[in-house]
Amino acid sequence: MKLSIVLFACTLAQLTSLTARADDWVIEHVTLIDGIHQPQSDMTVAVEGERIVAVTPSAIARSLKGRRIAGNGKFLIPGLMDVHIHLRGGFDVGGKVAAPPGPPNREEGLAALASFLYSGVTTVFDAGNRAEHILPLRADERAGRILSPRIFATGNLITYPGSHGDKIAVRISDFEKDKALLDAHIAEQQPDILKLTLEEEGWGSRPMIPLLPVDLLEKITRYYNQHGIRTTVHVSSELRSLEAIYAGADTLAHPVIQAPVSDSFVRLMGAKKIPFASTLTIGENYSRLAEHPEYLDQPLYAASLTAAEREQLKTRTRAEWQARPWTWWMKIMTPIAEENVRKIHAAGGVVACGTDQSSGPATQRELELLVAAGISPLDVLRIATYNSAVFLGKADQLGSVDEGKLADLVLLSKDPTADINNAKSIAFVMKDGRIIDESRLPLAGGKQKRRFAGTLSGHE
Repeated sequence: MKLSIVLFACTLAQLTSLTARADDWVIEHVTLIDGIHQPQSDMTVAVEGERIVAVTPSAIARSLKGRRIAGNGKFLIPGLMDVHIHLRGGFDVGGKVAAPPGPPNREEGLAALASFLYSGVTTVFDAGNRAEHILPLRADERAGRILSPRIFATGNLITYPGSHGDKIAVRISDFEKDKALLDAHIAEQQPDILKLTLEEEGWGSRPMIPLLPVDLLEKITRYYNQHGIRTTVHVSSELRSLEAIYAGADTLAHPVIQAPVSDSFVRLMGAKKIPFASTLTIGENYSRLAEHPEYLDQPLYAASLTAAEREQLKTRTRAEWQARPWTWWMKIMTPIAEENVRKIHAAGGVVACGTDQSSGPATQRELELLVAAGISPLDVLRIATYNSAVFLGKADQLGSVDEGKLADLVLLSKDPTADINNAKSIAFVMKDGRIIDESRLPLAGGKQKRRFAGTLSGHE
């Protein structure tokens, strides 16, 4: 269903220039759903510049100034977030970094960023990439030079030589001897959150690799915190998760996936409330393609991938993944990870939305898997908005529809609390108080028919 908006002499072609000036908006008669309150019907949200300035029942909102959007029968949510991506364009085919790597593919990165916005995702955290790829894009996003969700990034991650992810890492083996490398990472890359890895692998079909010593992890974590930088740690087991937590990690980059979590770990996560990224999609992704390649024909995937990419995935990549033991191991373990996430959520733990992938449709798939795990759609919306802002340390600015917060909003034509798939029924996406003109998004699948149709009210 498309958004129907009351008449005024303002065409959609003019909308681009209007939103570039961040006009004031009054979105009225919507049902407000932000995950931290019960859904509220017939509400009005006013936006001035980049911020929300009023959230009030529509009956008492007549005096609010701005261009009015009639949201009758619509649902307003905060912009979705994905707090664990690895943006495309920094890696070679198959998501690997070759030695030596080729140049970054900026256009591929821009297309992936566009797919997030198109899917309702207004904030991402890149949890490890080639610095020469992600950091210029972060700078361009913050300067308003590209159409992109908010980009938070670690740049290069940090780990022990030979350990997990070391091809895109600053390698540290001795804290005192290598402190200059840490100082350079802080000064030159200015990470929003530091990503480290505490992973010896040796599970699934992976061989053993060197492990970052826990005492070294603790020293690095403390050092970055002393520079005002939060940390996240790649883990996959309960043991390494506990070690990372007690070494001072601010967040975990994954749930426990190697085995069912213990009751004591569930209670600990509920008590300490260490946020962790859900990343269910990355494991489920393999068997989903192997068994159900038709998902690639869904509208969000058709917009986000070229026809050639989708055909390659359905044929050559599918055959490769069907032959890999990893695919079927991950199919077995994904339900275990889902149950681990559900238990920790039920105990009051802080689940955040992350995919470990690089597209907006993957973020929407993560919401589906969280519901499949047994979490209510309303709680899943909180996970993908407010909890994710908590993970980033940005809950004072993002993640809910409150006065003073940044105006990152998504208007939906269907109720996402009735069916999480309705989070795809996007009428428009707003970031920083600007409605995204989808005709300008460099989507890999080509220009899509604009969902935001009609004209705007000139009532002030």
